[in-house]
Amino acid sequence: MHAVVLVSGGAAVTPFTTPDAAASTGLAAGNTMTAIREHLLAAGRTVFTAPARIGAGEVTEDTGWQGFDGVPEVLPAEVTINSVGRIDAAGASLAAFLRLLADRERLESVDLVGHSMGGLFSRSAIRQLSEGGGPAVRRLVTVGTPWTGALLGDIVAGALSPDDAGADAGTRSILEQSVEYARANSQGAAEEVSEAYLNGESGWNAAQRGALDGIPVTLVAGRHFASESSPELLWPHDGLVSTRSSRADLVASEVLPNRAVHEVADVHSIFFADAFGLDWSKALTWDPEVLGIIDEAL
Repeated sequence: MHAVVLVSGGAAVTPFTTPDAAASTGLAAGNTMTAIREHLLAAGRTVFTAPARIGAGEVTEDTGWQGFDGVPEVLPAEVTINSVGRIDAAGASLAAFLRLLADRERLESVDLVGHSMGGLFSRSAIRQLSEGGGPAVRRLVTVGTPWTGALLGDIVAGALSPDDAGADAGTRSILEQSVEYARANSQGAAEEVSEAYLNGESGWNAAQRGALDGIPVTLVAGRHFASESSPELLWPHDGLVSTRSSRADLVASEVLPNRAVHEVADVHSIFFADAFGLDWSKALTWDPEVLGIIDEAL
């Protein structure tokens, strides 16, 4: 049997869902994965959502913005992603979840769809599955994933500053709030989602060499904010991730040998859509065009 597993990103809270059961109130699969889940189920695919929360523990509800309640099944903390933790720790939890799911559902293989840092968590899990056993990963789709860093991580690392926003007031506001948010919430994620940590010959990406061999990867990048052209580390971006990062422009072919790249004029998530007065269809995980790209990739 084969299934699609959805993996949410940094600071996300997501319930465990199956093809037949999801949160009974609010957004059924959390505020990043609900539309993707519904679209893929309607296309006849077998879809599960990996549980994730802010901090270690179990997912019982999300009392935050556009949250959920009535989780059909609460899985143990050891198979639940800490969405503000270190990449490889989240990858270990995801790998444990995939092994549990494979045993329960008799899965031989999975496709992974990761939003934002969920793409990095997925990559870590793929490597750990190859080393420790588990279901085969057939395909990977990353949506707005910071392959070489995110705005939050790069400003925490000192590589960006609010002055890099130029005359774009929205981008300046994002950068100004990033450090405060990271200090209040990060348990390792913000420090690792920077170009300094991820890229370069001794960076995290280089340590993943070989993990994606034989796995087709589809990358979807957003570029809603494009009023400036430099620095390239920042512009253009989707509100959280630069377009060059989500396209994996700087990732070597030895790390990412089989890629197909798509680019849309979207913001990172419905949180950013709301913040900037946009329809949710202009958010990466709710845009019908992106949903079609994901379906076709699988």
